Amino acid sequence: MPSMTDETNSDQIINENMTHHRHLTPDEIKKGCVEIGTSDDGIRLCRIEKELEQGMEEMEAYDKAVTFYGSARLKPGEEWYEKTRTLAYRISKELGFAVVSGGGPGIMEAANRGAFEAGGKSVGSTIQLPMEQKDNPYLTDSIPFYFFFARRTVMSFTSQVFIYCPGGFGTFDELFEIITLLQTKKLKPIPVILYGVDFWKPLMEGYVRPILLEKYKTISASDFDFFTITDDNDLVLKIIKEAHPRMDDNRQD
Repeated sequence: MPSMTDETNSDQIINENMTHHRHLTPDEIKKGCVEIGTSDDGIRLCRIEKELEQGMEEMEAYDKAVTFYGSARLKPGEEWYEKTRTLAYRISKELGFAVVSGGGPGIMEAANRGAFEAGGKSVGSTIQLPMEQKDNPYLTDSIPFYFFFARRTVMSFTSQVFIYCPGGFGTFDELFEIITLLQTKKLKPIPVILYGVDFWKPLMEGYVRPILLEKYKTISASDFDFFTITDDNDLVLKIIKEAHPRMDDNRQD
């Protein structure tokens, strides 16, 4: 793949997996719902329904997919940006999986960039925020959202593996939601990879195990089976290769 220190110009990369259709924007969805002529609550419900419908229909095209989560603040050239970029490149090139992210900067960009540079499918579930979030230039498909929870549902809809890279409160929120869904069996078993031993091990082994499990007993020892903490790219690829397809029977109820 390209050097980890160069700044690849995405305009110079030809990716045959680039989509040639566009999705309705949140404003277009809102306009359509307003034209129906209903209450404010009805308009809100209509918008939520249309965002979910559009996103889920689009994600059904990616029956082999991996979703990356992580900080929007990490920059090209920084350790975990480049590690994520390399891992996503290998996932796309060696396994042929689509790479899904929130479509923004940081870890999201690194994941999409790796897949894009491999000539693979690079999907972004994008959302506009006052700060941090802007679409990265390495997407072959971009699905726009206004509602965070609709976006989150779509990001996890068909992916066979979830990969959590170093991140902040938003990444923690996304991780613990998935673990809760696994714990309560609302989501059938799916591999969760915590990518970055130095980042994730202190949280899980330095706080979650001694405080939640051993001191307060608010979780079970078996909950640690829901995730794998690793820096090993070969192990990550092995987990992905062995993951069960989700299109038929492994989605959220």
